[in-house]
Amino acid sequence: MAADQSEFVALLDRHAPILRKVAATYAWNAADRRDLMQEMALQLWKAYPRYDPARPFSTWMYRVALNVGISFLRGAGNPVRRSISLEDAGVNPVDSAARPDDETNGRAERLHQVIAQLGPLDRALLLLYLDEQSHREIADVLGISETNVGTKINRLKLRLRQDLTSGAVPRTGLR
Repeated sequence: MAADQSEFVALLDRHAPILRKVAATYAWNAADRRDLMQEMALQLWKAYPRYDPARPFSTWMYRVALNVGISFLRGAGNPVRRSISLEDAGVNPVDSAARPDDETNGRAERLHQVIAQLGPLDRALLLLYLDEQSHREIADVLGISETNVGTKINRLKLRLRQDLTSGAVPRTGLR
């Protein structure tokens, strides 16, 4: 048991950026991200006895973390907060010269709005794609075929391009 625990902690530490990325994808403020990361770590520990060491740990970790993130987003007990702290917004009133310009802030805000409107599967797909996972790895994590991954990525790129150039934020909500 102690060997399993120390092995798990080492793997969790080595792959911690995955948890941070998933938490940032499904939670919009620091408190929610911390809560979500704790929940992901707990669920990973609970599922660890079922982990198959013949498969990549990162793929398994993504799958568990994304499922927790999607549950967090959909769960009535875990409302997604729409407010963000000054820290999360990158506002530092002491050092205004270090803040990005209004145009950069506007583009980043626009991108966050578009991503916030994506369904949970599309968010997961975008996260994995931006993390430069192969179609095979994405298929393994999401439980869909490689062909379906390619099709969904192409459709997602088209949708993002249209949404970002049109100026209209889609109001589709969760899917």
